[in-house]
Amino acid sequence: QLQASGGGLVQAGGSLRLSCLVSVSGRTFSSHTMAWFRQAPGKEREFVAVTSPNRNAPLYSGSVEGRFTISRDNAKNTVFLQMNSLSPEDAAVYSCAASPLSAFPNERLLTVARMYLNWGQGTLVTVSS
Repeated sequence: QLQASGGGLVQAGGSLRLSCLVSVSGRTFSSHTMAWFRQAPGKEREFVAVTSPNRNAPLYSGSVEGRFTISRDNAKNTVFLQMNSLSPEDAAVYSCAASPLSAFPNERLLTVARMYLNWGQGTLVTVSS
């Protein structure tokens, strides 16, 4: 199970930190690839960021790179998304996703939602202008 939290209402230019607590069985959290996706009303779900054990650095979508930071605390089975310089375009339901794979065949697949088997319930981020 994945439980996301930390969403809320923030003014443009502000920051929020999302958390996703992961309950895993059979395999340790540290071996999972963890990602954040978001979906705004009337739009398709889009990739935001991913951290994978076999990558030296996280991967970000172009729209958030430089403003968002994904990190993980393996001791607490938690992945975070620090979001800075938020704009109204960032408003969406943010969901965390987990894959038991620690490595993907190629980088593009890290950004594909169907590669992730487990999803959290989502947390709403609203940004006022």
